[in-house]
Amino acid sequence: MRTARFTLDPAFTVGDVDPRLFGSFVEHLGRCVYTGIHEPGHPTADEAGLRRDVLELVRELGVTAIRYPGGNFVSGYKWEDSVGPVEDRPRRLDLAWHSTETNRFGLSEYIAFLRKVGPQAEPMMAVNLGTRGVAEALELQEYANHPAGTALSDLRAAHGDKDPFGIRLWCLGNEMDGPWQTGHKTAEEYGRLAAETARAMRQQDPGVELVACGSSGQSMPTFAEWEAKVLAETYDLVDYISLHAYYEPVDGDVDSFLASAVDMESFIENVVATCDHVGARLKSEKKINLSFDEWNVWYLSRWQEQATTFAQDDWPEAPRLLEDNYSVTDAVVFGSLLIALLRHADRVTVACLAQLVNVIAPIMTEPGGPAWRQTTFFPFAQASKYGRGEVLDVRVDSPTYETKKYGEADLLHATAVRAEDGSVTVFAVNRSRTEPLPLDVALSGLGPTEVVEHSVLADADPDARNTLAEPERVVPHPAQGTALEDGRLTAVLEPLSWNVIRLR
Repeated sequence: MRTARFTLDPAFTVGDVDPRLFGSFVEHLGRCVYTGIHEPGHPTADEAGLRRDVLELVRELGVTAIRYPGGNFVSGYKWEDSVGPVEDRPRRLDLAWHSTETNRFGLSEYIAFLRKVGPQAEPMMAVNLGTRGVAEALELQEYANHPAGTALSDLRAAHGDKDPFGIRLWCLGNEMDGPWQTGHKTAEEYGRLAAETARAMRQQDPGVELVACGSSGQSMPTFAEWEAKVLAETYDLVDYISLHAYYEPVDGDVDSFLASAVDMESFIENVVATCDHVGARLKSEKKINLSFDEWNVWYLSRWQEQATTFAQDDWPEAPRLLEDNYSVTDAVVFGSLLIALLRHADRVTVACLAQLVNVIAPIMTEPGGPAWRQTTFFPFAQASKYGRGEVLDVRVDSPTYETKKYGEADLLHATAVRAEDGSVTVFAVNRSRTEPLPLDVALSGLGPTEVVEHSVLADADPDARNTLAEPERVVPHPAQGTALEDGRLTAVLEPLSWNVIRLR
């Protein structure tokens, strides 16, 4: 196998990593909330019904901004149902996921959950622009953020939350380009509504940060045209435009699945081009950044099959939905998607792994039972811990392989981040399913002189997974033989592997 190579030089950088790049997502979907993060009566539950075992894993995962309450759920969301005494909250039908929402966990509980996760956990609140509009968004903003002295801020205090929630980051709806969305709109309709909502929210608080809905995927028939039309209305009023992308192997095509980040990087670059085109047309010096606020491996085809089997008169509470169990192969693709986000840290400054617990998630729970880490938990936790600092520009010279979907793709997918203390972490994926990949990295003008650690997630069985029965079947292990001598890093990347190489 030919050696893969690249050079790291402090003169060639991408940009600083925004901590919000390591965000996540809690939606009222399946068991993400109920029996996920919130389960009164569980042996580990605290006085608020939050599972302490899950809180511990969320902290270990290292998530920052946590988007809430959806997702498709938000397009039917009545925020006032989720506040006040729990026993007085109404039960509602959730059209998005054909379930019954009890509202036992609501806005106050979400903020309390974030505070218990820690100071790094920031609220990212979505407003309903599907079935509601400007007035309801302003009411929610006032209830959540105004200090005191108005009807809604005083109502919050009466509900037991004297201090405002301090929500700075707001999503203006969710996936409004999608025909599946309750209240789906054309780009012109949504653009006008988003602009009106943004303008009003800024009148209440000029310091809010706002995310306009972009396309639900690069394959959408309205992609790029949607972004252009929405930004034509909102460019001077919003800070971000959203991207959503999920990946799965199609018809058993694992080789293309392993190269999913090719599509993610193309998606990012095409949205950046569209944003900058609109900015140029408007003669604006402002740059719109990207909020990749839904991304993951998701076996969507399985969900689509399951959805056709629902009885129309059955509206269960917190059913088991979208509980994908991730393999080593999935984790390697997942790690590659993280690399793609880091490689575009100059413009992707918010990203949310969808979702946090049980629903296509890195953390799984059993009602009344344990919580455990999926294979995808480890790449995210390592990237969040060691991927803070400045992203170095990595241009690989790599052996390639042929894929059905993306043509010729590099076997090596990599990036590197330099921390404030001068240490460097290389994140790398070997996409070959059968062959190890020799790696040679030249460190030009960088200070590290030794390898601290080379951690590998790989397994002889690419389908190996962590389950309730075997929660630690797959864990990272140390690599052998990795060396840094005379400014040159050498390593061998195992077949089908996620690698974290730390240098100091």
